[in-house]
Amino acid sequence: MSADLRRKIIERCREWGIEMVGFASADDWDDPPFEPWPPEQFRPKAIFPGCRTVIVLGLPVTLPILETSPSIWYQELYKNLNAQLDERAYQLSQFLNGLGHASVYVPRDGYGTVELLKENPYAFFSHRHAAYLAGLGTFGINNMLLTREYGPRQRFVSVFTTAEIPSGRPMEKQLCVRCMRCIKACPVQAIGDVEYPKASIDKVKCTGRSIDLKKKYRSPCGICIKVCPVGEDRKLFRRKDMGLYDGPEKDPELFKAWEHVRKYGSL
Repeated sequence: MSADLRRKIIERCREWGIEMVGFASADDWDDPPFEPWPPEQFRPKAIFPGCRTVIVLGLPVTLPILETSPSIWYQELYKNLNAQLDERAYQLSQFLNGLGHASVYVPRDGYGTVELLKENPYAFFSHRHAAYLAGLGTFGINNMLLTREYGPRQRFVSVFTTAEIPSGRPMEKQLCVRCMRCIKACPVQAIGDVEYPKASIDKVKCTGRSIDLKKKYRSPCGICIKVCPVGEDRKLFRRKDMGLYDGPEKDPELFKAWEHVRKYGSL
């Protein structure tokens, strides 16, 4: 029955255009695979008592749009992905409720505004850790979840359910290649000392950058994820040469296109 339910969930998500689906046992949060790890109050069973499985859905961030960041184009893509993920997660929770499995969706962003996030730099649940436990990817040093398909270029949302569904396992091979491009590219030097499996992040600096960009109608930043070399999407869009991001010399036409987008629709 549980395997059949898993299949039905995947099929339903594919009908919605969501190919990235993962499952993690709520018990897996109680045996941290590395430190630091979300404290008990941030874990599924504490947030939704009775939770047995966390279902993670992901949608890709389209690389050529992201490359214009910070821009109004990327801002609108970001908002669109969040809205789609929240809608589909809600629909999936209702689908499971209809089958008799008590379920709730967890909104994509568990905070009100970036201004509030600066004062209390945590959402009440980490979708990235859920995706990691579900075997969808591994953490990069920029604290983002990297997948084989898109590197750090995707957004995740989660559904908590009392249904016990066969779960995935974390990937054994780290996808991050430790190129340090994200550290060098960060405009506010928010990525600090590198320790396994990720670096320390100055959340005040990172959030401050988002607040500044929000005032200019081109938030979020996105630079650390656009310069990451990991992801099959780079082959599709012919972006394997990472020197493209170092200046206009490699591809003046492409650089000119990015600059055009950045000049309009935002401050």
